[in-house]
Amino acid sequence: MSVREEALDDRTLRAMQQLAQVVWSLDRSILNSGASVGELAWTWGTGRHIDATRWRVRVWYESSQSVAWGWIFPPELLRVSEERWEMGSTNLLWQTHPERPHLFGEVIEWFEASGEPGVTRHVATRAANSDATRRLGDSGYVHDPGAPWFHLLSRTLDDLDAPQLPPGLVLKTAIGVEPDRAVQAHRAAWAPSEFSVESLNGVRHTWPYRDDLSVFVEAPNGELVASALVWLDEINRTAELEPVGTDSRYRGQGLGRAVSLFGLRQAHLAGAKEGIVSCRGDENYPIPQRLYRSVGFHDLTQDLVFAKPTSVHCR
Repeated sequence: MSVREEALDDRTLRAMQQLAQVVWSLDRSILNSGASVGELAWTWGTGRHIDATRWRVRVWYESSQSVAWGWIFPPELLRVSEERWEMGSTNLLWQTHPERPHLFGEVIEWFEASGEPGVTRHVATRAANSDATRRLGDSGYVHDPGAPWFHLLSRTLDDLDAPQLPPGLVLKTAIGVEPDRAVQAHRAAWAPSEFSVESLNGVRHTWPYRDDLSVFVEAPNGELVASALVWLDEINRTAELEPVGTDSRYRGQGLGRAVSLFGLRQAHLAGAKEGIVSCRGDENYPIPQRLYRSVGFHDLTQDLVFAKPTSVHCR
C-alpha cells in the first residue's frame, strides 16, 4: 500500500475515475456523490485552471491501482436554492474500494488534520453505506438534515422518447461549434457563472469528453439556448449527464428534457445501455429532479450529509 498526497492532474484524476468504474461494477449503491466518472471530469475540467492550487488530494494505491481517495474543497459559494447562494463549509469528496472500507477511517483522519480553522466540515456518504455512516459517527460527525443532498438516478436507454422542440429550434452536437458560443450557453444557463473559454478547454481536454456527446439546442438567431454534456463510461456502458442547463429566457418550453434525451440517444448510439444523473434531492432546489424524472429517470441511491463544527486547527 502506498499513500500519496499530490497535486491533482490528469493522471491522478484518471486513477480516481478508474476507482469509480470499479465501484460501479461491484456495488453501485456506494458510489459517492461527486465521485462518478462524469462528476470528477466536470469538476476537474472546469476548475483546473483556477482552483487546482486550492484543492488537496490524497490517493491510496495498491499495485498502482487506486483503492481510496479524498479530495478537500475549501469554503466556496454554493447554490442553496434557485435564488439563493451561500458560503459553504470545508467539504470532503471521497471514495473507497468496496473491499477496502476501513480506508475511509484514514481518509477521515487526513481530513481532520487539514482544512480551515473554525469552519464546519461536511462529508456525504450514500445512505446504503452503513460502514461509512458508523465511522463518521465514531469521528464526531452528525447527520445534517438541512444540508443540500443529492439523488443518484438511473434509467435504461432502450426506449428513449424522441426529443421534441418548439418550431424553429434545432438540436446539434458540439462538432463545429465555436468555443465562445458554447461558453455563452453555459453562462446564460448558470448565471452568475465564471465559466470561460479556459474552462471549456479544460473540460474538452478531460477524459472521457467527446464532441458528439456535448449537445445543444440552437435558436433561430443562432444562439445556443440549452445544453447537455454526456460522459460515456465504455467499461460499464453508462452515460452520465453532467451538466444540463437552459438559458433563463427559454425555460418552461421543454428544452432541458429535449436536449437530455438527445444526448442520451447519442450515447446509446455510442454503446451506452444505461443513463445516470446526480441531482439535488432536497426541497430547496427541486427543479433538476423534476426535469430528470420527466426524462424517465428513477431513484437509485441518495446521500446522507454529515457535519462537524471545528474550532481548533490540527496538523
